[in-house]
Amino acid sequence: MQHAVGSPLPPPHQPGQGPTGWPPAAHHPGAPQGPAPAPVPPPPAAPPQPPVPPPTSAPPADATGHVPLPPGAPVGIPAAAPAAAPDPAGTTLAVLLIGPAGAGKTSVAKYWADHRRVPTAHISLDDVREWVRSGFADPQSGWNDNSEAQYRLARRTCGFAARNFLANGISCILDDAVFPDRPVVGLGGWKRHVGPGLLPVVLLPGLDIVLERNAERSGNRRLTDEEVARIHGRMAGWYGSGLPIIDNSQLDVPSTARVLDEVLARAIASPPNW
Repeated sequence: MQHAVGSPLPPPHQPGQGPTGWPPAAHHPGAPQGPAPAPVPPPPAAPPQPPVPPPTSAPPADATGHVPLPPGAPVGIPAAAPAAAPDPAGTTLAVLLIGPAGAGKTSVAKYWADHRRVPTAHISLDDVREWVRSGFADPQSGWNDNSEAQYRLARRTCGFAARNFLANGISCILDDAVFPDRPVVGLGGWKRHVGPGLLPVVLLPGLDIVLERNAERSGNRRLTDEEVARIHGRMAGWYGSGLPIIDNSQLDVPSTARVLDEVLARAIASPPNW
């Protein structure tokens, strides 16, 4: 087949399909012409498509599934007391339970957290300190720079955890053997890491009681009688500090937890100045 010189070449075509816009036999001169094919109706118009919603933004990095977690912030001082007596069992609180070794801090804190009507977490400084396995600086081997650094790190970790729990509506009770004569590594640090709304309460049974309870311990949680007596003597400095003190010498764990609720109700109504 010859094309006139200067004429544009027809576009390529597929078998059974003529070039676009040409009748089926237009490019075959001399081919017999049959009746013109019936016009092909245009395809029906596609139904209108619903608008595509804009893509949803990805959940924030600090999220669990699709539930964003509020940022943790220092807990503030409780608001003014309402007309009715506050109910600590149904209030989101941050409590610091202070006391010497053998005072029953951990047992009371666990029981108190277990029996509240609102979600409550127990955060034990000793437990967090012992997250360090290799290289653990045991204070029983001597209080030095390493043991103090690990203590400070554990306290800061507890503070961060408490703030995150509180920001999500979960109360916290922390326990630590805070000494009244060391405010920098004691109450000052807890206030800095958790916030001024933290409610400190001291458990201080008699010396004979803490010696008896300490004797029932094992491992690195058991101290010498001399160390227990020394710690107990330093804890006596909390008398006259303005902090609430519970002498649980004659109280079992449930009774001590009930007294703790009474003390906290008064602390909510009139927060301690510390």
